Amino acid sequence: MSAIAVAPVAAVQSEYSLATRAPELGLVQECARQGTALVAFSPLGRAFLTDRPIEAERVPTLAWMKSNPRFLSPNYEANIAATDRFRALAAEMGEPAAALAIAWLLAQGSQILPIPGTRSVAHFRECVRGTELALSTEDLARIEEALPVGWAHGDRYSVGQYVGPERYC
Repeated sequence: MSAIAVAPVAAVQSEYSLATRAPELGLVQECARQGTALVAFSPLGRAFLTDRPIEAERVPTLAWMKSNPRFLSPNYEANIAATDRFRALAAEMGEPAAALAIAWLLAQGSQILPIPGTRSVAHFRECVRGTELALSTEDLARIEEALPVGWAHGDRYSVGQYVGPERYC
């Protein structure tokens, strides 16, 4: 039995961004069909989709990042190289990378609500800027070209980090 058969489901929370596209395997579509909000956490790909990704030297000092496969070598270097294309595109468009990442996410459906984390007013403003952008079909195609499905190197979580959250196949 599905949850919606028992009671209305107002919102579902899942990681969703240009770095984590698994929700597109059905969750995004089902939320749209049911009128359920999809609350997208980590919409900036844990800072990979910003103008200032976490520096390699800092990773070992960060409890969660230091064991996350996407932040371990050689995945970290490959992810920085991949997202360099995205940062270049954002700069060419005259926008912060975070704004472009948020705008892309919002363009995936009106039921999607990104919840980026931030520690500064400047970063917050970059995220808000994403809500003001209207991306064209051409813009979306250029973003997909820069970061196609599957570009991220390394699993979302380490084995220990998978305790609790969902795991997609």
